[in-house]
Amino acid sequence: MWIADGWKDYEVIDTSKGEKLERWGDYLLVRPDPQVIWDTPKKHKGWRKMNGHYHRSSRGGGEWEFFNLPEQWSIHYKNLTFHLKPFSFKHTGLFPEQATNWDWFSDKIKKAGRPIKVLNLFAYTGGATLAAAAAGASVTHVDASKGMVGWAKENAVASGLKDAPIRWLVDDCVKFVEREIRRGNHYDAIIMDPPSYGRGPKGEIWKIEEAIYPLIQLCAKLLSDDPLFFLVNSYTTGLAPAVLTYMLSTALSDFHGHVDSQEIGLPVTSTGLVLPCGASGRWER
Repeated sequence: MWIADGWKDYEVIDTSKGEKLERWGDYLLVRPDPQVIWDTPKKHKGWRKMNGHYHRSSRGGGEWEFFNLPEQWSIHYKNLTFHLKPFSFKHTGLFPEQATNWDWFSDKIKKAGRPIKVLNLFAYTGGATLAAAAAGASVTHVDASKGMVGWAKENAVASGLKDAPIRWLVDDCVKFVEREIRRGNHYDAIIMDPPSYGRGPKGEIWKIEEAIYPLIQLCAKLLSDDPLFFLVNSYTTGLAPAVLTYMLSTALSDFHGHVDSQEIGLPVTSTGLVLPCGASGRWER
C-alpha cells in the first residue's frame, strides 16, 4: 500500500461506526466512510467537539451540520496551498491520500532532466496539477466543471503558481483527448482521476466500468516517444489494483514500461493502522 504520511496540516485522528474523525488544519470534521465497517469506542474528544459533521441520509446523499466552521479556510502540503470548503456529497475540495502520488511523480519530473508536458484529466481542484507544476512541468488541466477549474486556479495563486505554465480547460475529457489526437499533440505524462459516474458539460454520461479502458487506450495515442509516467486513480470498488495493472499493461504494451498498482491510504493516529482510500495504477519506464 502507498501511504500519504507526509501531511502536517491534515490527519485522520480516529475511525469508527462508518465515520472518520479528521483534522483539516485547525478544524475537526466527521465524515462518513464506507470502508469503516468496524465498531470501536469513540474515545477522542473530537467526536464530541467537531466543527462539522456530515450526516448520511438513508434516502441517499446527506447534509452538513456545522459548529463554528468558517465558509472557507486553507491548509498546506509542503509548498502547496489548498482552499477548502465543505460542499455537497461530503467533500471538502481535496483528497489528502493523493499526496502519495504527488510525491512520486514530482520526484520523477524533477529527475527527468528535460521539459515535461503533463496532461491531467478529471483534474478537480488541481492537487496533481499544482504538484506537477511545482516540480517544473508544464500542465494541461482538464475538468468538465467550470467551478472546479476556477477553484483550482485559486489554489494555484495561493501556492505561488499564478504564472506557472498551466493551461486551464473546461471540457469533456474524452472529447478533449480525441481532439488532441487529431491535432497531433503529445504529452510526456498523463494523470487521470475519473469519477465512478458523472456527466459532461453537455450531459454526456460517464460510467467508469464501460469507459475507463477505452480512454486509457485513447490516451496512449497522446504519449510522446519517450513518456515518463501514466497514473490512473480509482475510487470504484470493482477496480482493484490488479485490474488497474492489467489495463495499463495491455493498453501501454508498446511502450515497454513497468506497471505497479496498489491501494492508497492514510495513517490513523489513534491506532497506528492505515485507512484504505482507493487504488492507483502507475506506469513508468
